[in-house]
Amino acid sequence: MVSTPRLQIEDEETIAHARNKMVREQARAAGLLGSAKDARVSGRVSATLIEAAKQRAHVASDTELLEIALSRLALEDDFGVKLLRRKGAIAPSVDLEF
Repeated sequence: MVSTPRLQIEDEETIAHARNKMVREQARAAGLLGSAKDARVSGRVSATLIEAAKQRAHVASDTELLEIALSRLALEDDFGVKLLRRKGAIAPSVDLEF
């Protein structure tokens, strides 16, 4: 097993917490999160998947994991789609070499 330096783990956790906070703030600003929790999500997924996601996001509860995951999905931009739509949009005569 490869050991990871403690400082790196603490940095990853700090970054994950900051990212989670920013996602929540953006979701709240977009009107996606508020004081009312008026819906319930239920499904069956692998316990291994849930634990891996919790570790990656540095969260403890299923609710927090779902809230962050759904917020990230809802706020995801469509950069990739827009980029692919531009395929062939640059004239072949344009010199892109450095």
